[in-house]
Amino acid sequence: MIEIRPMRTRAQRRRFLTFPWKIYADDPLWVPPLIPERLKVTDSRRGVFFERGEAEFFAAFRDRRMVGTICAAQDPAAIEQFGRRECVFGFFETIDDPAVADALFAAAETWAQERSLDSLLGPFNLDYEDGYGILTDGRDRRPVILCGHTPPYYQRIVEDAGFVPARAGNIALALDIDESSEKIKRIARAAELARKRGRFTIRTANLRDWRGEAKRVHHLLNNSLDPEEEGGTPWPEEAVEDLVKPFLRIADPDLVLFADVAQGAEAGRSIGWFAAIPDVNEILTHVNGLRYPWNYISLLLNLKRRPRCLAAKSVLVLPEYHLSGAIALLSDELYRRARAKGYEWIDLSLTSEANPQTPIIAERVGAVRYKRYQVYRRVIVRSEV
Repeated sequence: MIEIRPMRTRAQRRRFLTFPWKIYADDPLWVPPLIPERLKVTDSRRGVFFERGEAEFFAAFRDRRMVGTICAAQDPAAIEQFGRRECVFGFFETIDDPAVADALFAAAETWAQERSLDSLLGPFNLDYEDGYGILTDGRDRRPVILCGHTPPYYQRIVEDAGFVPARAGNIALALDIDESSEKIKRIARAAELARKRGRFTIRTANLRDWRGEAKRVHHLLNNSLDPEEEGGTPWPEEAVEDLVKPFLRIADPDLVLFADVAQGAEAGRSIGWFAAIPDVNEILTHVNGLRYPWNYISLLLNLKRRPRCLAAKSVLVLPEYHLSGAIALLSDELYRRARAKGYEWIDLSLTSEANPQTPIIAERVGAVRYKRYQVYRRVIVRSEV
């Protein structure tokens, strides 16, 4: 018999958050999440999500042993923005047993029905950029920062439970920045031609004016990507600020680049953005999620490591400038700076298969696809009274 319990106290949430250690005990690609950070994220008094929404955490037990977890959440801002009354589920972990998964989904569905929500959507771990989707392809390389990792059987369990793809898949691309690569050389030549034309300047981000820079990113985001992928509704400015702010602690401004118009009436206007942050997962994989006090010693020892990978979470260029040389300029400048700092490759993640321009741009500069994630939806069928 499977029992579902809400996990509300700090001790219960800690047990909830450490359950993945049982699922991934023998998985060398899994990167344990930081427990202190997860405790903050899931705390209704401190978590950013709870400033706008509500959530409940559930665990499944069999014979008093925890066998699965799920979070059900309501995000009023997203409901208003996208016009869909969805219950977002996340922190979904389960043993390979459909009965356990069904019980978890039933608990989330009941919670959703009590709030007049129409469907389950996920997985997302409260933050739409964290733990995005089920990994459906690409199990030969560790995930980078903010990218999830799930066992192979999760796709089967979710689909057998009646979930269908909610949108096109999202992909991660890998780019080797070895200067001997023919593709990298070709980009360098294209960038040199663009420099000679002098239409654009490449500058580093001014992190002291990060809100001003976030406004520029907001404009580029809403004018570079296909809005249909997000229900035809543009990103709100505050959502972009929420995305940018957490990265300020680890961002290297030398690797956050803008392309600005250099001449004429529009001089100074930002028309492109290419930003990368160190892949701290290369460090976190060694610190066991800071689950125990002695794990902090490992953190101090591993902080000296220089990650081999940079994670670029967005490459944005206004469509009218795709053939202008701005992409080559941004790319070449970032590659040069990254190599000078000892980085070997760049992750580009995640980007939607339904918005082909970004993958096309990425593959044009030498990137190859190496992971794919899928978000799922299940409509809640209400019984007739």
